[in-house]
Amino acid sequence: MANVNREILTLDEFTIREMRAFPQATGELASLLRDIGLAAKRVNVEVNKAGLVDILGDTGEINVQGEEVKKMDEYANNQLTGVLRHGISCAGIASEELDDFVVFEDEISKNSKYVCMYDPLDGSSNIDVNVSIGTIFSVYRRKTERGTCVTQEDFLQAGSRQVAAGYIIYGSSTILVYATKRGVNGFTLDPAIGEFCLSHPDIKCPPDGKIYSVNHGNFFGYSTQVKKYIDLCQHKEKSNGGPYTQRYIGSMVSDVHRNLLKGGIFMYPGTIDKPQGKLRLLYECNPFAFIVERAGGTATDGKMRILEKEPQTLHERTPFFIGSKNMMQELEQYLKETIKG
Repeated sequence: MANVNREILTLDEFTIREMRAFPQATGELASLLRDIGLAAKRVNVEVNKAGLVDILGDTGEINVQGEEVKKMDEYANNQLTGVLRHGISCAGIASEELDDFVVFEDEISKNSKYVCMYDPLDGSSNIDVNVSIGTIFSVYRRKTERGTCVTQEDFLQAGSRQVAAGYIIYGSSTILVYATKRGVNGFTLDPAIGEFCLSHPDIKCPPDGKIYSVNHGNFFGYSTQVKKYIDLCQHKEKSNGGPYTQRYIGSMVSDVHRNLLKGGIFMYPGTIDKPQGKLRLLYECNPFAFIVERAGGTATDGKMRILEKEPQTLHERTPFFIGSKNMMQELEQYLKETIKG
């Protein structure tokens, strides 16, 4: 048997190693990331046996977005909220599934310096047909004074102020990817030991790619210049000949993860009927923009950098374009014409 000379770090070991590089670090962020990892393991167990228990389908309730709440959405939201409430590193949370933010009022939580926002189960409408789904999260340093209860201003912050962001994919394997200002790293869950192990160190998004991801079903509702760019993708001559390849799963975690690793562009433009698009700025777009930018890519709303947008409400929506640097530059040449025209 060949010797494998490779250091395998668990998520806990990796976060502790990172913390040691900064003697002034308090360990709160590392603890918070480990709490999220714990919630992800619990959600993963239920996702994997979803066909065997009564957690598929709808709860019969409608969330603040006007969408049917899936039973797994509710379960994932409760798991994330629970581990963060009982941890020592989070002063409050906001979730796509909840109307308002939640304040953790115990003394330990009030003295925590971070707040967390998340989409507990992105793409959950796909779980009934066994398509990969995921969790998206972001972490901000609170603006209010420690020792007090958090307020809405702690959550309505520009994405550029994120301290960390990440996502978990529940697919053929379960992968947790998170970014800080030091870079982007991915961890795959080893079911034999129940730990996330470093599998994708120092992820970099290729500057070029061959994949474009967009919902063609909305094509005739897009702006003229977005339609022109899609037409370019379908006919563009690449170095090896032929057009770009279209790949659209309908689960944004899966689509952006693939493009992050292989190179590509993901687009969810506004339409005539919904000019602000469908995706949520705080729970979906800001975290992914932070991750992809740290990996060398770009993210905009078609007019400005996503991370510079100042949110006005907890459930604000935005058009979203994200991906490989050179592909995004190509797209932006078309979008500038839209702005001018």
